[in-house]
Amino acid sequence: MSVFILVLSIICAINIGVSIIPSDIKIVSHYSAFGISNYYTDNWVYLINFAIFGIIVSLLHIIISVKLLVAKGRSVAIMFIWSGVGVIMIGWIVFQHVLNVLK
Repeated sequence: MSVFILVLSIICAINIGVSIIPSDIKIVSHYSAFGISNYYTDNWVYLINFAIFGIIVSLLHIIISVKLLVAKGRSVAIMFIWSGVGVIMIGWIVFQHVLNVLK
C-alpha cells in the first residue's frame, strides 16, 4: 500500500512538472483578509510547490502509517494511507484547476 501512494505521488509530480509552462503571467498564490489587497500574486515558480507537496505528503503518510501499524493495527494504518491518497488527489485537482485558469 505504501508503494502505491509513493508511485502515485511520483506520477503526480512528473505530471505537474511537465505541465508547468514558464511565462510572465502572475498567478494568485494566496488569499488574506488582512492588508490592502486580498489576493496576492506570485510567479509561475509557485506551481512547483504542488509537486513538492505531493511527495512530502506521501512520505509523511508512509512514516505515520508505519507507526500506526505498530501501535493500532493494520486497519488504521490502511485507512491513514487512503486518506493520504485522497490528499494527493485533491492537490492534483487543485493544480489542474489553477493551470486551466492560466490557459
